Amino acid sequence: MIEIKQTSGIYTLLNKQILPLSIDEAWSFFSAPKNLTKLTPTAMNFEITNGEYDEIYAGQIITYMVSVLPGMRTKWVTEITHVLAKTYFVDEQRFGPYALWHHEHHFKETDKGTLIHDKVVYKLPLGTVGRFVAGRFIESKLRTIFGYREAFLHRNFVQLNA
Repeated sequence: MIEIKQTSGIYTLLNKQILPLSIDEAWSFFSAPKNLTKLTPTAMNFEITNGEYDEIYAGQIITYMVSVLPGMRTKWVTEITHVLAKTYFVDEQRFGPYALWHHEHHFKETDKGTLIHDKVVYKLPLGTVGRFVAGRFIESKLRTIFGYREAFLHRNFVQLNA
């Protein structure tokens, strides 16, 4: 379930999903930057332009091109700032469409598989004007992205293991 809260112009998105995978399988999939393309709606024209290594590491810079609006692509640069294997990793925007982007990916093994818990803290550019003009649009876009991701993971991991 995707939940988004806003306090003083800072938004927090929370999303949790249990996948019938071992912690090793979940970590292997999510810690490979190349799999980001599979988790992103095709309409966003998401393309990794640098940093598509087999597994993430702290200090890794990954660059992307992404469509933020139809016909409008932008460069997005993130850094993997923290990694604790099979527990969590964090990516933070260094350059891109947000004033702030801090995305925590947490993994916890349960008796039903692995709980994947995302926490994204973000801020829109242009302060109050940015929130007024784009706040609901960006919230809707993020719900669509994380909804797409949930559906992809369900199709490819839950249904295949049922």
